[in-house]
Amino acid sequence: MDQEIEKQFWELKGLGEMTKAEWEALCDGCGRCCLLKLEDEDTSEIYLTRLSCRLLEIGTCRCSDYEKRHELVDDCLTIDQEKVKTLSWLPKTCAYRRLSEGRGLAWWHPLVSGDPKTVHQAGISVRGWARPETTARVEELERYIIDDFDDD
Repeated sequence: MDQEIEKQFWELKGLGEMTKAEWEALCDGCGRCCLLKLEDEDTSEIYLTRLSCRLLEIGTCRCSDYEKRHELVDDCLTIDQEKVKTLSWLPKTCAYRRLSEGRGLAWWHPLVSGDPKTVHQAGISVRGWARPETTARVEELERYIIDDFDDD
């Protein structure tokens, strides 16, 4: 007798149908969206740096003040269904992007693995190589630019 496998909310709902709690649960805790980006004023090209927002706790890859982040960081973005489609710098590994593109969640995603550490074990998170923005001088930001590290 075949047992029916119960589908999870991310397999049953589109991004626009999810509750706030479901949406928040999709964040895998990689910290990649919290890396500083630099924009070339002439070309509008976005460059990713290894510098993290000052609120990102690099060891856990979580915001130290998530509820007040917009008050404390002027350019902190809320990722929503529309932004997922337009933010070119959003990592290919991001759960929101993956689901928007119909790819499903990766094996290392905590909702799939059942373990929040797998995002770090798989090398997806910024743990171990990002630096807080507070350790860099403004005039040296360009030296922290990194190549695209999407290895999805």
